Amino acid sequence: ECVAEAKKIANTQKIENDTKSDPIATSSTSSSVITENNEIPDQEKETTSSTKTEDTPTFLGSYTFSDSQFGTQVTVSVSESVRSIKSNALPNHETGNFPNPGNPNSISEQDTTYEFTTEPVYADSPTEVLTTGVAINGIKFEPGTAESVSCTSGEFYRIEALQGTYNLGLDLNNAHVQPTGEYHYHGVSRLLVDAFSSDMDLIHMGFAADGFLIHYSKSGVYESGYVLKNTPRTGTGCVATGPAGGTTVSIDGTVPDGTYTSDWIHVNSDTKLDTCNGTIINEEYTYLMTDTFPYIPRCLNGQVSASRPTGGSSPGLPRPGGAMPPDLTSVAEALGVDLSDLMSALGPPPPDLEAAALKLKIPLSELQSLIPGPG
Repeated sequence: ECVAEAKKIANTQKIENDTKSDPIATSSTSSSVITENNEIPDQEKETTSSTKTEDTPTFLGSYTFSDSQFGTQVTVSVSESVRSIKSNALPNHETGNFPNPGNPNSISEQDTTYEFTTEPVYADSPTEVLTTGVAINGIKFEPGTAESVSCTSGEFYRIEALQGTYNLGLDLNNAHVQPTGEYHYHGVSRLLVDAFSSDMDLIHMGFAADGFLIHYSKSGVYESGYVLKNTPRTGTGCVATGPAGGTTVSIDGTVPDGTYTSDWIHVNSDTKLDTCNGTIINEEYTYLMTDTFPYIPRCLNGQVSASRPTGGSSPGLPRPGGAMPPDLTSVAEALGVDLSDLMSALGPPPPDLEAAALKLKIPLSELQSLIPGPG
């Protein structure tokens, strides 16, 4: 089925002839080029009906995306039920200044490749993930952080990226840069929304790692089911670890305000999005990015291959009572090391046990027996 020639998108992007496949759609501006194959797989045609118009690109088939102003290069190939995404991880829009006081890293070109199914299967239970998926422009969605607060009394609090207590150096796109130089989103980017917006309410933003699509609603009609807890936090002897600190933090008795992931709890409701910020629209399951927590889904309801980005003890979902996964206080006691030293050695999830064993100068087998790898 052919889709009509696509018009200009947000006055910044264009589509040109794809020499590899037909049918195609084309439009142009001075800096961006998109080449799209609109031969949409049969299993995805229903989804497109709710999110596209005759002159709006669908991005469900193979396409390439380049932007001469920002250096963006993305190639997406769809074949035999697999969507392969190759990206240099340079966004197609303005960014903040990096490095900055809250983020010491500089944006650099990457060589990233992702493979997601185009035939997603809804699973029996959600899977927590580190990388939720990838935007149409090739930038990954990674809402969790490496920063945390750990308490000698056993509590563990993952610091949220979008909060006002700790400066994590996010820019106008709710994004910042990892030590590797990779730019990534922690929340909704207005510039990304504008780049792919149409006259429809739902904007196709990207692809989740389980194969389902990720959308954003301009009207906000799809609301998150998460609310702040009303019980005070607990914890004594608490210290901020990672780039966020090394300083003592007052936790015990403080009121949840969204600073930490565990401040939030999901309330089941037929009128709200599910735990993974998803819902069924026109008989198709999809994820929503929202302006309130969790901003970007922290878990996936589809089957996720082990080869795709997942995390065992992910910084994603709120955990009851801010409990530490696993009980690192007991692990530290068993190893005879300080909790803060153990946390520092393990780093962000998933933990690098081999590197941690070297740092702590303990046998790897001993550490593995106390902290089993992801199942």
